[in-house]
Amino acid sequence: MSNEAKILDGRVILVTGAGYGIGRTAAQTYARAGATVILLGRTQEALNDTYDLIEAEGLPQPAVLPFDLEEKDESQYQQLAQVIADNFGRLDGVLLNAGVLGQRTPLDNYHWDTWQKVMQINVNGQFVLMKHLLPLLNEAPDAAVIFTSSSVGREGRAYWGAYSVSKFATEGLMQVMAEELENTSNVRVYSLNPGGTRTSMRAAAYPAENPANVPEAESIMPAYLYLMGPDSAALHGQALDARALTGELTA
Repeated sequence: MSNEAKILDGRVILVTGAGYGIGRTAAQTYARAGATVILLGRTQEALNDTYDLIEAEGLPQPAVLPFDLEEKDESQYQQLAQVIADNFGRLDGVLLNAGVLGQRTPLDNYHWDTWQKVMQINVNGQFVLMKHLLPLLNEAPDAAVIFTSSSVGREGRAYWGAYSVSKFATEGLMQVMAEELENTSNVRVYSLNPGGTRTSMRAAAYPAENPANVPEAESIMPAYLYLMGPDSAALHGQALDARALTGELTA
């Protein structure tokens, strides 16, 4: 995908879950559009691989920021936000892409420890991260936050357990934040359902599926780029589908 317009030139964008799948591809996409990308994730080696891919293209130098959203100590999130403020002086966007699947099993068989882990990473960690990043985002002349949703977060589905519930919570968090920021901030907020995409999480959720039949993350990047850019202000607060939006943008 070519981003000749450099619509994110000079911006600083944080991508969580940047070591793999959609997060890695989005980080590359934002860098190609001119952004300095902060790569956040829990696996240093995977983040380094994403870093190397961006560096190999001669794009703005990214930064690697290892962090696990399973962390429950709020002070760690405060320190993380301070590190970003001290080293970059600004933040113009956040893609909240990190998440875990948990179990695909009936609720009466669901492990309590797994339930808590999924909710911590997919909801609680994202809430406290945004709590401490919003002051920095509010200083930007124009900023965007993209929450990652799912079809099972918009209509409950059997055997999706904590993952489904966590995505319903994600939608609620986005809506509350969007309404609080309406007319008081330059921060735009969206939820985005990527749809079926060739990732390791997809393979875990659908082990019998042939991955060759599942679209790659690159195919939905027009939606991710558009929402991070300044032209998407009219969509603030909306729950969006990446494939439908990409189709509109590329038609």
